[in-house]
Amino acid sequence: MTENIKKWYVLRAIGGKEKKVKEYIDNEVTRLKLGDLISQVLIPTEKVYQIRSGKKISKERTFFPGYVLVEAVLTGEIPHLLRNIQMLSGSLVLMMGSLCL
Repeated sequence: MTENIKKWYVLRAIGGKEKKVKEYIDNEVTRLKLGDLISQVLIPTEKVYQIRSGKKISKERTFFPGYVLVEAVLTGEIPHLLRNIQMLSGSLVLMMGSLCL
């Protein structure tokens, strides 16, 4: 029996399409019942505070524009599912060591 160890992977999305990629992956996980193989899909964001007209406004912006992080086990159809998303401009890359968030 093999152990399914989840690892973090980086997907390079077309600029401004990170939320659509995340929604697509979440919908596919639900539709295909892959919740045990793909546990998290994250878009790295940070809160930025700006002062406009004397008021402090908080805004959320992407920390790494164009990147989507996925925690998954790459078995079966998962690599095919992640590599063949139309809104991606790059390939699937494993996060290692100090690059992990």
